Amino acid sequence: MKELYLMRHGQTLFNQLHRIQGASDSPLTKQGIADAQAVGDYFKQNKIIFDHAYSSTQERACDTLEKITSQPYQRVKGLKEWNFGVFEGQSEQLNPHDDSSRHSYGDFFLQFGGESDLQVQERMNQTLTAIMEQPNHQRVLAVSHGGACFMFLQKWLSYAEIKERVNNFHNCCILKFTYEHGKFTFVESINVNEQ
Repeated sequence: MKELYLMRHGQTLFNQLHRIQGASDSPLTKQGIADAQAVGDYFKQNKIIFDHAYSSTQERACDTLEKITSQPYQRVKGLKEWNFGVFEGQSEQLNPHDDSSRHSYGDFFLQFGGESDLQVQERMNQTLTAIMEQPNHQRVLAVSHGGACFMFLQKWLSYAEIKERVNNFHNCCILKFTYEHGKFTFVESINVNEQ
């Protein structure tokens, strides 16, 4: 059975300033760098070696991956963060309330040039399935983003299961899945910086 370690990037300046950060980018903070390095140490200490590594094309994800490992990796557009349209770079206080049925923003951002939750979910699922279907991909690391990872997680777990099984979905949180016959199965969330 194949394994996917899907990880959220390290803390960025926009995370620290509580700014909406989807298609826009900002650099990792000192804390973000330190947390990513701690994840790299965790993988080394636990002898977790990846056949392949992937990152979103966004700088914050690439920089996170480069602090974790020196192995070659591939940048993939399908792992990018949710596009929030004209809300990019604005205060998080402007985010709408969740759609209570899906615990998401639904299609709110479409009217402002962004993506819907289901578009993000489909993009992430197609991208990660294509990655895991490749030969010699037994254990894969993929660095992505909070909104994109959460929508992928909601493809495979109910919101109640997420609340019960995923602890502190912060920056550098790792979501471990197994993959077999086109299906991802959630195993655990790993928060190295809280252990």
